[in-house]
This record gives sequence, C-alpha cells and structure tokens, in this order.
Amino acid sequence: MAQKAEIRSTLPLRVQEILRNFWGMALIFTGLIILFRIAEVILVFQTHVLNFPIAEVLWSGLYQDAGWLFYFLGLLFIIYGILSLISALLARILLQITLTIFLIAHLALVFYFTKTLMPLGKDLFAYNWNDLVLTVSASGQLNTLNLIFGSLVIALILGLLYLGIKVSGFGLKFYAGMTAFLFLGLLIMTLIPRNSNLDADETKRNIALNKSKYLTEESFDHWMYGGEFYFDFYLRGTNDDLLVKKDFTNDEFPFLHKNNYPDVLSPFFDSLTQAPDLVFIFVESLGKAYSGRDAYLGSFTPFLDSLEQHSLVWTNALSSTGRTFGLLPGVFGGLPFGEKGFLELYQDFPHHQSLLSVLGDNGYETRYFIGADKNFDRVADFLNYQKPVQLEDESTFLPQFNKTPSKSGFSWGYPDKDLFLNGLQKLPSERTAPQLRIFQMQTSHDPYIVPEREFYQEKLQNHLRNYLNLSNAKISEYMSYQDIYMTILYADDAVKLFINAYKNRPEFSNTIFIITGDHRLPEIPMVSRIDRFHVPLLIYSPLLKRRDYFKGVASHYEITPSLLAMLEKQNLVTLPEEVIWQGQVLDTARNFQSLLAMPLMRNKNQLLDYIHGEFFLSDGQVFLVSDGMNIDPIEDNDALNRLNGEFEEFKNKNSYMVQTRKLLPIR
Repeated sequence: MAQKAEIRSTLPLRVQEILRNFWGMALIFTGLIILFRIAEVILVFQTHVLNFPIAEVLWSGLYQDAGWLFYFLGLLFIIYGILSLISALLARILLQITLTIFLIAHLALVFYFTKTLMPLGKDLFAYNWNDLVLTVSASGQLNTLNLIFGSLVIALILGLLYLGIKVSGFGLKFYAGMTAFLFLGLLIMTLIPRNSNLDADETKRNIALNKSKYLTEESFDHWMYGGEFYFDFYLRGTNDDLLVKKDFTNDEFPFLHKNNYPDVLSPFFDSLTQAPDLVFIFVESLGKAYSGRDAYLGSFTPFLDSLEQHSLVWTNALSSTGRTFGLLPGVFGGLPFGEKGFLELYQDFPHHQSLLSVLGDNGYETRYFIGADKNFDRVADFLNYQKPVQLEDESTFLPQFNKTPSKSGFSWGYPDKDLFLNGLQKLPSERTAPQLRIFQMQTSHDPYIVPEREFYQEKLQNHLRNYLNLSNAKISEYMSYQDIYMTILYADDAVKLFINAYKNRPEFSNTIFIITGDHRLPEIPMVSRIDRFHVPLLIYSPLLKRRDYFKGVASHYEITPSLLAMLEKQNLVTLPEEVIWQGQVLDTARNFQSLLAMPLMRNKNQLLDYIHGEFFLSDGQVFLVSDGMNIDPIEDNDALNRLNGEFEEFKNKNSYMVQTRKLLPIR
C-alpha cells in the first residue's frame, strides 16, 4: 500500500516535469516562429518595392503560422508523450534536436523566400544533386561566413530551448491548460474551414504563407500522390472554341492528331523562293512586365522596343513554364510536361517529333549555342535526340573569351555578348543547307552579375531618368533592383550587337528571327499568378512585308505549328500527316481574344495552372483574363467544373505518356 501511495504522490511531479520540458521548449519555439515572421515581413518590405500595407500580410502571415503551430506542436506532443513513457530524458533530447532542426529549416526557407519571392515547394525534389549544387554555388550563399553564422544560430537555438526549460516554473495546472488549448485550437483549425482566398496578387499570397507548412504539404503531395494516374481520356472535351479543331486519331496515343494547322503567317511575308533560315534568340528571364510596349514596369529593352517597329509582335504571349526547363520542349514541340518537365524523361525519351527533327527531315541543319553548361536541366540530351550538326556550350568557347566572374568562385558561364560573338565566329562561312540556329542567353539570371558594371550603372540611371522619365522617388524604388535591371539592359545590348552583326552576313536577307523570353523573373514582385508566364514574343525578318501588333493570346506552343504551316504553304517543306503539338497557331487578332487551351507548369513538380479561352484556373480558383494578361477572380462554378475536368484530362494523358512512353508511334 505504501508503494502505491508513493507512486501516486510522484506521478503528478513526473507529469509536471514532462509537460514542463515540452512547454518550456514549445513556447520558445513559438516565440521564435513569431520573431521569424516579423523579421521575414520587414526584410521583404526592405528589399522589395511593394504596393500594399505591411500590416495586411503580417496579420495574415501570423494566422497562417498559428495554424501550422497547432498542427506541428500537436503531432510533436503525441510523439513526445509516447517517448516519455520510455525515457523522459530521451524524449527531451529528441524534442530539442527536432525543434532545432525545424527552426533552422524554417529560417532557411524564409531566407530563400526573401531572395526569390517564391516559396520552396515540391520543385525541390525535381532537381538532381548536380543541378542543386550548381544553383547553390552560383548564388554565392554557400561561403565560410554563412557557414560560421549558421553554426552560431544552431548553438543559439539549442541554448534558448534549454533555457526555456530552466526558466519555466509554472505549475501543473498551467501546463495542463496549455495542452488543452493546443488540442482545442487544433480541433477548431480542423473543423472550421477557412475562407477561399480569391486574391490574384501572388506576391501578397506568397508572403503570408507559412513556408514550412507549404513545403510540408507539397512534400506530402509529392511522395503520396506523385505517381497516381488513371486512364480516362476517351471522352474528349470540345475544342470548337479554339483556333484549331484538332482531330485526335488514336486513343493509344492520346496526344496524336491530324496535322490540319492553318497558315496564319504567310500574309505577312513576301513569297518565299527558298527555305528561309530560322534563328531563335531566347532571352533569359525576359518578362513582358519590363520589355516592350505597355510594359507595366516600363521597358528596359530599348533595342527590342525599336525592333518591334519592324516585326510581328504578340503582346499577350505566354511561356509554358515558369522556369527555363520548359523552354525548348515548349517552343520546339509543344510537348507534355511529364512529372518534372519533359527534359527529365531523358533516360528514356518517348518517341517524339519537334521543329528540329521535322526540319531536319527536310534538309535543315540545327546549330545550338549557349554560354552555360549544356547538360544543366538535361538540355544536351534533348538536343542530341534531335540530331543537331553543332552543339556549343561553355566547354567549347574560343580562348579569347572569359567567363563571368563570381564572388563564390562559381560561374554560370560566359556573358551574353560573348555568347553571340563566339557563335558568330563558329558559324560556317558558307551556307550549304537551310539553317535552324538557336542562341540561348543566361546573363540575366540569379545572381545577376553584369559585365562592365560601372558602364551599366550609369546607363541604368540615364535609362530611368531619360527613357522612362521617372521621378527621383521612383528612381530610388527601381534602384532596389539595380542588379536585375542592369542585366536586362545588358541582355538587350547583346541582342543589338548580334542583330547588327548578323545584318552583315549574306544569309541575313533570307532569315527569320524569333525572339522571346523563357519566363518572367520572380525577384521583382509579380502582380498576378499568370504574370510569371507573360513574356515578349516577336518575329523579325527582312522578308516581312507587313509589321503589326497582335492582342490575341499566344504561347510558346504556337510557334512551331505556325512556322511549319507557313513553310508547307509555301511548298518549302513536307510535313507528317499526324503530329503531337499541344499548341494552336499564333493568333493574329488585333483586338484581345483568347482562343487557346493549355496547362502551365510553375516549377518542376508544380502543375497547378490551366488556361482555356478567357478563363484561367490557378490553385482551384477561376480568374477572368483580359488584355495585358490581367486576371480578376470570379465565382463561376460552371467554369470551375469545366476547367477542372479539362485540366484533369490533360494530367491523365500526361501521366499515361510517362508510364507507357506512348507519345508518337514509331513508323
């Protein structure tokens, strides 16, 4: 009896100690999360120019943090309680380590966001180790000073958590009340649905997100549902409201359809007597927000602006992805994304066709030039599949050129002007066959290191004051992003250098230039969820007999079928009877209209957006699209259900292609 009484007398003390250990550290953890939130919002507003009040996103962010804390601490409490039955000391040590790891990870995610204004999600799992190392190395953040600072932060957090236990002198009732409050809050968060956020401002939405919660949910979705698919694409949705009425021919190859694309470009060209050369210029991170007529941030591409006056220009053009990985398969094939982008299928590419392969069958020679590593994002694998005659990257540059310097010692490669100068020297002096030439730029990429820095600092100041006619207050705002804007000005100068030099080549008179950006850069705040995809698109050529601006929505997907339809109409190429292009044709309407339907992939592993006509589906919400690719949230259940159905059909076809590799029959 005495032994039982002793157990009863010590039980409350043991429970109190277990709860004190948990809440002593949990309260410090909660305080640090709140502190990190305040620091994140302040840092974001200090380093970026935002047009909404800080309090609005701060309170919204704290609410997001509270929801995550209830779930996270609730789960930890259950695990901690079970471990405490085995060993209170072991449970305390593991809890301290776990909270430290999560705080460091959360701090790293916050730091990543303040630099990119993009929360890190399941796109983390889409990159191989080498690509991740290259990206981190290029950022210059992995240095000795930061490693020392990180070690000090870890030590500080461990110390604070331990101190939390020591100074926590509350009684059992307080700890029991905190535990009850924890699970009551968790119950409320679970049972009471949150209001749907119809705000189209992606930047505001992203700031408010709890970055750890976002990555956790994205990771769970990736690992639990990433491989799920079912084959249900036999009842095809109507495409009567699109520019091209596609006639699908084989359910075993769900992207296969007859090649019945109309020719929309010939009316703007002189009659072609011989196959023209095609030269593609891909400008890294060139978004419509800061290039061309009606750029809402003002244009930082004066040469391209002047070139527009002699070109066909689509002011409402979209890339297919929010990162560079989708550029080549999107422009040259309108190819499905697969799980992580088409290029990640490199180990066993499904049999497919592209502009490169179709023109190759018609006697064209493909030549590709980039100043970076051609193996990044598996670009070389994709290009080699198309059988180019020349593939040049940083490893084959002429010795007189120097790589862009970097504080970290790592460089993405050679600057854009050298890319063009090197490429021009390596092009054949005589044209023995029609040419398809590709120049992919990369200077305007994080960490935004511009050559001739002093020159471009002065040029930026002059551009802001004299070209954009901004006030001193506005100039100060723009200077917050001076490194970015300087690289855009530099890229524009590089294109100018190339075009002017190309005019001296004999093949210039028979050349069509296609110029576009791969995506908008995220570091300058975006105004909407579709803004990242809005890019310039223009076709420039001495063969043009008419120049014009078009407001019909177009995308990278429309480039290949439009060019091929024109060449076929002019009897310059022979095309296959069946194709797999996802695109329509370039819309030459002078008034705004949207007659296309396509999925849009934000990052690798993030297929969350879809556009059909003037409706845009993003994260399960519907927006109405208007001129300038502006979007406004609407409540329309019919549109929501229709778009969700079409989007799911694409996902099913896409997953089927990944699993079966059935994209184009081998004939």
